[in-house]
Amino acid sequence: MELTSQHEDLRRTIRRFVEDEINPQCDAWEEAEIFPAKALFRKMGALGLLGINKPEDFGGLGLDYSYAAVAAEEFSRIRSGGVSMAIGVQTDMATPALARFGSDELRRDFLVPAISGDAVACIGVTEAHAGSDVAAIRTRAVPDGDDLVITGSKIFITNGTQADWMCMLANTSDGQKHQNKSLIMVPLKDDKGNRARGVTVARKLKKMGMHSSDTAELFFDEVRVPKRNIIGEPGMGFVYQMLQFQEERLYGALSSIGGCDCTIEETIEYTRNRKAFGKSILDNQVVHFRLIELMTEVEALRALTWSAVETHVKGGDCTVLASMAKLKAARLTREVNDSCLQYWGGMGYMAETMVSRRYRDGRLTSIGGGADEVMIGIIAKFKGLLPGRG
Repeated sequence: MELTSQHEDLRRTIRRFVEDEINPQCDAWEEAEIFPAKALFRKMGALGLLGINKPEDFGGLGLDYSYAAVAAEEFSRIRSGGVSMAIGVQTDMATPALARFGSDELRRDFLVPAISGDAVACIGVTEAHAGSDVAAIRTRAVPDGDDLVITGSKIFITNGTQADWMCMLANTSDGQKHQNKSLIMVPLKDDKGNRARGVTVARKLKKMGMHSSDTAELFFDEVRVPKRNIIGEPGMGFVYQMLQFQEERLYGALSSIGGCDCTIEETIEYTRNRKAFGKSILDNQVVHFRLIELMTEVEALRALTWSAVETHVKGGDCTVLASMAKLKAARLTREVNDSCLQYWGGMGYMAETMVSRRYRDGRLTSIGGGADEVMIGIIAKFKGLLPGRG
């Protein structure tokens, strides 16, 4: 789709912010295995970067999703995948359903502080026994008077140790598994910033990559929240979450594009300056031919992803295109990072190099937000190549 001067103004603003406020800190945050989410998000909120396509009445900029897509591409230039992922959770994973279906009261209480950066958000879907099979979650929210009493657990929660609230998918009735779930706004801290009663952060998880992200496992022991904290209609949570997944998957594809661009650019520079056997590594035909092939693949991914973005902006069903984009992005990210790392030789194997970091961080794209195999299943179902799941 055609981008305007306003899109490019936004791109320049974000690129400057990333270069000035984020990238100089990334090595320290990677070493600490956490970054100061609220401090960073408040700076982003002051620039309007956390509510680009959210309603103006609740602090957003009220722009269409194409502007958020530009932002996602630029956030991928952050030199730490964990930070980029955490921003995506705040903007494109934990808040879309709240912004679209939440009551005005819920949006004032939860969306407004998320957009300003005064609250850190997380999304609670995955459980130890229910990852890609979302309908298999066991966490329950049982009605009790005007409240819901929540018991269960969530795992692999991005921003999990720092989050102020969770957009949680839980079973709210005993009905059919695709019709008995609701999305619920669950405060994780009280007004004084202490852990909410019944909420336990069991552990911060150590991961292969995304080191700067505080990924956690949380337990909920009879946690009480008002029934009014349900987003939209009770029992519609599975549907709302499937819709919410589309923006999560688009964010994953868009952020992969920028990451691949950076890896290729940095590899060209390194191989141009690195000499072996009397000439630069880049002068070897096998190297520059391969880099051109990878650049071509990235451009194909960009076209596919922006086709999905355009469909989404126009109000169409982007499920197939978003699933294709996410699938291609995940696999191409692995291919680009692996191929480029080879041309860095021993330096590519060192943890200090960005190609090594992106190699580790990028592997998650084939798993999170729906594994590659799930994307293939969704596409096959929409194309009429397999029966619907029971």
